[in-house]
Amino acid sequence: MRGAEVEKVRLDKWLWAARFFKTRALAKEAIEGGKVHCRGERCKPGKEPRVGDEYQIRQGFDERSVVVRELSVVRRGAAQAQLLYAETDDSLARREAAAALRKAGALGLQTEGRPSKKQRRQIHQFRDAQDA
Repeated sequence: MRGAEVEKVRLDKWLWAARFFKTRALAKEAIEGGKVHCRGERCKPGKEPRVGDEYQIRQGFDERSVVVRELSVVRRGAAQAQLLYAETDDSLARREAAAALRKAGALGLQTEGRPSKKQRRQIHQFRDAQDA
């Protein structure tokens, strides 16, 4: 066993060590929320990733497909964390295309800012009408 290399590690701990999530709790929450899949199936936080396993990880608007290269339980710098996994070429292309669409405003995510008082009243009236 060399430094941070180990034979067995929990998935939530590996995702934290690979810097996909800021805390282990956030990693566990994402796994339990169905944001992490292996071979098309949801994972559990206690699953033990193996070298060569491919995971689909959804974070916000982005979805990554990564292949595990090394196992680690120690969180190190970003450069060393990137050595723990390899993102697939297809995943990189999809993320770049999605980022370009978002930047161009093609997804309709651009707003005019906060709603005015009149618009807020209309929103509340609409919600109240839906509840009734």
